[in-house]
Order: sequence, then structure tokens, then C-alpha cells
Amino acid sequence: MSEHADKRPGQRVIVVGTSGSGKTTMAKRLAERLGAPHVELDGLHWGPNWTEEPDELLRERTEKALDGQEKWVIDGNYSAVRDIVWPRADTVVWLNFSLPLILWRLTRRTFRRAVLREEFLHGNRENLRTHLFTKDSLYWWVLTTYKKRRREYPVIFAEPEHAHLKQIVLRSAREAEEWIRRVPPSKAT
Repeated sequence: MSEHADKRPGQRVIVVGTSGSGKTTMAKRLAERLGAPHVELDGLHWGPNWTEEPDELLRERTEKALDGQEKWVIDGNYSAVRDIVWPRADTVVWLNFSLPLILWRLTRRTFRRAVLREEFLHGNRENLRTHLFTKDSLYWWVLTTYKKRRREYPVIFAEPEHAHLKQIVLRSAREAEEWIRRVPPSKAT
């Protein structure tokens, strides 16, 4: 069990981790337990046809999503909005999973979305050719960012401006499942 796994989250939570780690799934479950709105940064960042929205628009949308909210759960690693989200948050949950687990989850999700033609955000759909044979592949992204994230998050957490954040580091799927089950449901849910 992680040294932080027994902590309860606050009311304004950030869920971070490598692409494919399960940030959105965890954030949705946590938001439901807390009776809080869920904000998916990917939904604010990606437009139709997999176009990346400009950082200014992402920042504007993030401000609007959080403005006036007493509680929320947000997922994503976008440094362009870290100065907006992190000062307002009281808890950060880091899904610090092993690379094999992340690759397995990414494979399962990508193939399910592609085979079932599931719509992702804004009408976008997964394309196996893109994910398996191009530099736009999420696999490529995971392989090039995994070690970076594992090095950078402890440094970011240690910065004085983030000292107010309760840190919950979950290192396995089992640990994450045990932790989320212990989060008491909101009386409003």
C-alpha cells in the first residue's frame, strides 16, 4: 500500500498520470463518489478531426469549467493550465503505474474504441493505423513521456507553490481500486 493510499481526497482533485493509465476512468469514479463535477482536460483540448485547440482556448475553457465550483475532479497533464488548476486544487492523485500495465490498458482501450467505432471526443474516433504505424501514435507518446512523467511529478509536487496539495500516489491497479473503494460516498449521491 502506498504511503498516501489511506488519505481521503479533498473537494477539488486533480488526477494525473501517463496517457493510458486510467486518469479519466478514475476521475469519473471519484467525481461520482464525491458528488462533484468531472472535468476532462482532453475534452477541452481536442477539437473535431483531432485538432489541438490553442493553449489560450484551453486556458479559457478550463477557467470557465472551474469558475464558481466549490468542488470538482479534473483529469489531465496539461502544463498549459497547471497555473490555473493546481493552486485551486487541494488534492492531487497520481496514477504512477508500471509501463507494462499502462501499455496493456492503452491496447485494450484503443482496440475496443477502434473495433467498436466508439466516438471519442467531438466525433473523433481511434484509428489503428495511426496508433500502430505513425509518430502520432499514443504508444509513441507513452513511450516517450513515461520516464519523463515519473521524474517530473516528484519535482513538481515538491515545489513550494504546491505544498498545499494533499498527495495521493497510487502505484498499481489494485492499490487504486482499494483506495477508491475507501473514499466515502457523498451524502448527496
